[in-house]
Amino acid sequence: MKTFIRLLNFSKPYHHYIPEYVIYVLLYVFFGLLNFTLLIPLLDVLFNNTAPKIVNAPIFNLSISYLKDYFYYHLNTYVNIYGKIGVLVYVCTVLFGFVLLKNIFGFLSQKVLTRMRTTLLSKIRHELFLQLSNQSLSFFHNEKKGDLLSIVSNDVVEIETSVVTSIQTIFREPLVIIATFIMLFYLSPKLTLFTLIVFPISGFIISYISGKLRKKASKSQNLVGQLLSILEETISGIRIIKSFNAETFINKKFQDKNREFNRLTKSIVNQRELASPISEIMGVMVIVIIIVYGGSLIIDGNSNLTASSFIAYIALYFQIIAPAKNTANAFTYLQRGLSAGERVLRIIDAPQTIIQNANALTKKSFENCIRFNNISFAYKEEAVLHNLNINIQKGKIIALVGESGSGKSTFADLIPRFYDVTHGNIYIDEIDIKNLVIKDLRSLIAIVSQEAILFNDTVINNITFGSEKPDKEAAVHAAKIANAHNFITELENGYDTEIGDRGMRLSGGQKQRLTIARAIYKNAPILILDEATSALDTESERLVQDAINKMMENRTSIVIAHRLSTIRHADEIIVLQKGNIVERGNHETLIAQSGIYKRLIDMQEIK
Repeated sequence: MKTFIRLLNFSKPYHHYIPEYVIYVLLYVFFGLLNFTLLIPLLDVLFNNTAPKIVNAPIFNLSISYLKDYFYYHLNTYVNIYGKIGVLVYVCTVLFGFVLLKNIFGFLSQKVLTRMRTTLLSKIRHELFLQLSNQSLSFFHNEKKGDLLSIVSNDVVEIETSVVTSIQTIFREPLVIIATFIMLFYLSPKLTLFTLIVFPISGFIISYISGKLRKKASKSQNLVGQLLSILEETISGIRIIKSFNAETFINKKFQDKNREFNRLTKSIVNQRELASPISEIMGVMVIVIIIVYGGSLIIDGNSNLTASSFIAYIALYFQIIAPAKNTANAFTYLQRGLSAGERVLRIIDAPQTIIQNANALTKKSFENCIRFNNISFAYKEEAVLHNLNINIQKGKIIALVGESGSGKSTFADLIPRFYDVTHGNIYIDEIDIKNLVIKDLRSLIAIVSQEAILFNDTVINNITFGSEKPDKEAAVHAAKIANAHNFITELENGYDTEIGDRGMRLSGGQKQRLTIARAIYKNAPILILDEATSALDTESERLVQDAINKMMENRTSIVIAHRLSTIRHADEIIVLQKGNIVERGNHETLIAQSGIYKRLIDMQEIK
């Protein structure tokens, strides 16, 4: 119930829906009940001729007796004027009017819920996307991409089909049942009280089924996430799969999970569908008991029910079966939706570790230096960096080298606050970066990573990515500096060419030059280059390195290098090993020390 209420909170403010919805539903229930209560006077007049003889119009008051007397008053008038055929036409006309009004108000109530439904789902999707886009990188280290995709797509759809669709049933059908029981108590308290004994048995059975469904639904949604993970890995690594002849292996892996999901889905559907026939069987069983028990009371003269009111009583009781069955179905379907809701809320409620200070300072320029003051960092319990102290003066080039896993990329990720340091402080112009507006901090930094991350958009939109007012002239200038202008102009539509998912229509060198053009266009004073040329061939590397050299002019640069030939002219080279600084100095100094840096140089056969 807590999850259900949390999900409903996304449709706030409620005053846009609830008053209007309640009015429409009450009128829907009211006119629905009147349809069947008309059976009593109709049967009385047509067959038994025992309808109450009310000659004068009753005095108005809010009661069932007034409505009954008022109707009989008009009924008697029509009998006297038009006879029984006229009464038949009169009652059928009123019946048609009530059915029409019932359906009109049912449709209007559905319109209100549709408005509520679309608002709720829109807010859930927005909250999910907002949460994911604002999370730190550590969040994505702990989550599987397939699970996140499953939550954003499948689980939100499951909330729509299960939870939101059940709202109408859960809010409306119980009102129909309650109102019907009030009318049944009015007709025969003794008989109605007797039939209520059977209802808890049906409720217990359906509750038991719903409880088992909740556990299976949660497992089912986890399996969807695993299937999506395998699919995403297959698409991303299709070249490796084919080169290692691993199609059979990956197919078997997917098929095993798919079969497990298939078995679980069949079990869930069968169990869920069981609720409907059980509720209907229980309802019919109650009606059979009513006919036997109520009929015996009437035959023995122990009931005030007439034959016509008894038939109307049975007809009214039949009307409970459909809403009871719908309510049972809604609660069983709801379990799967609530399980999906819990997964969605887990992401929405995930704490954000990168939080902006309430009194954060604005900063639009970089004036002096970046200072790492005794900083350490750990992923959970795994220490990555240990007590580092580094000053990076404005306009200088600092290179980070070391074996894989030494902490180079993590070091660079701390500057724009992709992660927060575990201990120590990072200062820009002697201001702790935690005290800066995050947007201002990141606007001072441009990043070119080893993987050329591009978006399924045009060339111009990738270069000006994130710019509120794109400047095409500046974008073309940035492309020229990045040695990208020539190949761009040769594309089908030039700068307006769609480059496909992750820039798949471009070569590796073209993609990397485009990311450099994006960094140049940003024109940030601090530049982070994370092994920007390591994945390129010799010709592409030459073009990209030339573009990087132009970009680094008059900027403060932190370069993570795999190919050490690219950093020989750095002002300072820092050698990291297992998160510690083991050597530092310029190229000549480190070569003279004949330490780790010299060994790395020799391994790459750099002369």
